[in-house]
Amino acid sequence: MKQIEVQILQQSYMLTCPEGQQERVLEAVRRVDEAMTGIRDSGKVRSRERVAVLAALNMAFDVLDRDAQQTSQQTHMSGAAAETQAATQTEQLNQEQQAEQQRQLELAEQLVLKLDKALEDDARLL
Repeated sequence: MKQIEVQILQQSYMLTCPEGQQERVLEAVRRVDEAMTGIRDSGKVRSRERVAVLAALNMAFDVLDRDAQQTSQQTHMSGAAAETQAATQTEQLNQEQQAEQQRQLELAEQLVLKLDKALEDDARLL
């Protein structure tokens, strides 16, 4: 496992990532930072914890929407060969999507834990 330092909402975090997965982790960090920055910049939410939760929920909805679109596209396929191929692809997509959702949830959980710790540290300063 490799450790990398990243920034989300201008706060540094030390993350552990599997060997060879640094680019994927950095892309996930970029997406989370972008989502959280957008929510924060909307001016409606200030708390880091709330921003993190809303960003995680928005990302989960995006994944669910993609799943629904893929399912809808697959139901329009016809023929026995297409159905067999679709079933195989669906199973592979479901496994990949479940793994991706799990990875995103784990990253979100890690982020929330780190935010909680950061907020806890901030509270001690007051």
